[in-house]
Amino acid sequence: MNATMETPANIADALLSLVSPGTVFKRDEPMARHTTLRVGGPADVYVEPVNEKDLSAILKFCNERNAKFFILGRGSNLLVRDAGFRGVVICLAASHFSRVELEGHRIRAGAGAKQKSVAVEAKRNGLSGVEFLEGIPGSIGGALRMNAGAMGSETFNAVESVRVMDYSGVARELKRSEMSVEYRSCAFLKNHIAVSAVFLCTPQPREEIEKRMKIYNEKRWSSQPAAPSAGCLFKNPTAIAAGRLIDELGLKNTRIGGARISQEHGNFLVNDGGATAKDVLELIELLRAKVKAERGIELQTEVEVVGESE
Repeated sequence: MNATMETPANIADALLSLVSPGTVFKRDEPMARHTTLRVGGPADVYVEPVNEKDLSAILKFCNERNAKFFILGRGSNLLVRDAGFRGVVICLAASHFSRVELEGHRIRAGAGAKQKSVAVEAKRNGLSGVEFLEGIPGSIGGALRMNAGAMGSETFNAVESVRVMDYSGVARELKRSEMSVEYRSCAFLKNHIAVSAVFLCTPQPREEIEKRMKIYNEKRWSSQPAAPSAGCLFKNPTAIAAGRLIDELGLKNTRIGGARISQEHGNFLVNDGGATAKDVLELIELLRAKVKAERGIELQTEVEVVGESE
């Protein structure tokens, strides 16, 4: 992230002149429209590059002009503060970045593709290894950046290579072994952008894959809320799952304003309607303080927080 040195109007006008007609460009765009939690103030500039060339031009512009920017996936695991984001939000939602293509036993997926789309394409072609992605509500780019996981698996377990772009707009392909990856984090993607990834799968009978995905799906829907949320709120501590910990302390249904801890799963915070980012942040801190006082455990948020408080 870079500190902005120019007015939002100047940045918007200069950036608009660089992009293709097919690139979506908006000013003062409410981020509540683009997050699964449905909260967040406006971004000065919101842009969906139509292709990799436009993405490169936007990144190069922001880097050279010292303009603050943020890469948005499908808005899960994200909280934008109420005053919004003073800079450029880049969303890889265009069809160019949402492709899911079969390459033998491999699947190449754009950073903007839904994780579910990758799992479904693999199942359709009798390929196993990415079933767990089916129920994670986000993009491939977000999954790579956070090394998202579910059902005992995580994203980089199935990744063979990733096409990345640096902040000066230069792209290259990296092998999985060249990227530093840990639990719910990929350090390399903190200052690079994932453009696409190749998943290496294993052939299996489609019936077995479908059966496994059905089990995952039933487990997910029986234990996770249907209300708007950002996904898992906290990273799991070593000793105990965060959801179980919150449940044991009787903190389910704890509420501040329109933000509430889900009854279905203690590690999900839901928007009951009208929640603000301030409500969410205060509830997060309340839970962290209670868990620290009762169990001596420091909960770390899995949700990424961006934007301005006031």
